[in-house]
Amino acid sequence: MTKWRVRDFHTTDLDGILHLWESAKAASAESVYALSEVLASCEKDYAIVAVEGDQVIGAAVGRAAHDQGWIVFLAVLPEYRSSGIGTALLAGVETRMAPHGLNKLSALMPEAETRVGAFLARGFSLKQNLRYLERKIPVQRQELEPLSSLGGRVLARGLWENVSGMRKEKELLERRLVLPLAKADLADEFGVVPPRAVVLFGPPGTGKTTFAKAISSRLEWPFVEIFPSRLASDSKGLAGALRETFLEVAELEHAVVFIDEVEEIASHRSGEPPSPLQGVTNELLKIIPAFREQPGRLLICATNFIRTLDSAFLRHGRFDYVIPIGLPDQQAREAMWQRFIPSSVVNDVDVPLLVRRTDGFTPADIEYAARSASQRALEKAVYGNGGGGATEGATKGPATQDYLDAIEDTRTTVSEEVHRQFLEDIDVLGRV
Repeated sequence: MTKWRVRDFHTTDLDGILHLWESAKAASAESVYALSEVLASCEKDYAIVAVEGDQVIGAAVGRAAHDQGWIVFLAVLPEYRSSGIGTALLAGVETRMAPHGLNKLSALMPEAETRVGAFLARGFSLKQNLRYLERKIPVQRQELEPLSSLGGRVLARGLWENVSGMRKEKELLERRLVLPLAKADLADEFGVVPPRAVVLFGPPGTGKTTFAKAISSRLEWPFVEIFPSRLASDSKGLAGALRETFLEVAELEHAVVFIDEVEEIASHRSGEPPSPLQGVTNELLKIIPAFREQPGRLLICATNFIRTLDSAFLRHGRFDYVIPIGLPDQQAREAMWQRFIPSSVVNDVDVPLLVRRTDGFTPADIEYAARSASQRALEKAVYGNGGGGATEGATKGPATQDYLDAIEDTRTTVSEEVHRQFLEDIDVLGRV
């Protein structure tokens, strides 16, 4: 007489499901569905267990999507296999899913899996020459609410590739930050501790914010920007609001936290009586060590005036790297011009001349000059030089002279003195 029976899943069966999972994992190195997915479907979808006495000896878990059902988990303890339990479990879960109005019931399993007898016995057909593709969604549903309350967002993919030029900076950030964070297991094998906090410093307009967003996009981690000026109006005060914000960040599995112009809350502490901002600086200095203890997070602080930061703020142990982001070199400027000039006219524009004329320009300066040239060319094409009508034979886009005129009228963001100080700061304060 059969001693086992099939029944609906109960919450108290979770330990049995875990035992089955571990048993199946030991027999097959791969699994199409993660344990978290199986457990979620046990609670929310359809799950059947086989029990002998109080012991769970097998389970089948399914979920439905539109008119198709999927078997996400089927396992029987090794000593109970080949006794019809798997077939009975599949029959049971199919019965529970039937009211959903399914047209098809499917299952995915590793190619190396050989135990398909239960499926074949239930009338499943083995499909050949199929490929299973998957992509993990970086932010899970349960994280959306805390992320929204923080004003965070998931940035579009591809921002990293869209950063024109700045090859040296990109390579440094890729190697120091992205590599150990994106390949944490490999980094651990080499004894590399992934970075937890970094400072980007450099003159205004050099792309520090752009790089922070690009790193978030590259890692596919949510991007949370903290604005001290907004927190200052909080009833808890700036220090209290800052502490509360980082507690909310701790609820996320992954996050890139960005504080721009961090000198506003981390400047030199001095004076009698102490400045009200000294309490905020003290709070931030307490927050960073606690933040560093949480994996899957990266704090990026950016500043235009690194000399004004409190010496304790930059101390080893708080920030892994202090990375300079300077003016674009010749190669970077060429890449930027190639990006900003319309493809329809880029071959007719003297790009090398524009590159030479924009030595000392920031990426923001170059973008402004490019847009200004396009606007001027558009106005000339529509209104003509004198404003009375379009010029005969007007080009379809901006010409070299339009860009040169725009460059001439663009006031550069970074003065020679500021750039000189930045180069000095690299030697004194940089840490890469």
